Amino acid sequence: MKSVSVLTLAMSVAFTALAGSALAAGDPAAGEKVFNKCKACHQVGETAKNAVAPELNGISGRKAGAVEGYNYSDALKGSGITWDEASFKEFVKNPKAKVAGTKMVFPGLASEKDQEDIWAYLAQFGADGKKK
Repeated sequence: MKSVSVLTLAMSVAFTALAGSALAAGDPAAGEKVFNKCKACHQVGETAKNAVAPELNGISGRKAGAVEGYNYSDALKGSGITWDEASFKEFVKNPKAKVAGTKMVFPGLASEKDQEDIWAYLAQFGADGKKK
């Protein structure tokens, strides 16, 4: 009986892991199209530079407010955020609700699919702007 419980638990864990990764995967190609909404302020890729807003290369695992040469709001610098899929999606859904006092004027992406897709697109880029 014990081995059945362990097997059931192992299968549940495996299924949950697979389901979670499938749901969080996003579509980078679709995300590139969503990123068109962001291009007026942000850049990504090998030639990306800070512009109206910071460049977004290497965002996965980076602390908020850490791109050299960009003048962030005190609110974002002091937010304590380290960018991962969950924190990014929460922020991009409604930036001013997540970080009161941010300079970001973008109203947000309401669609969870758009949030997942844009994260999948941005997460492809290393700090050097090359796709991983």
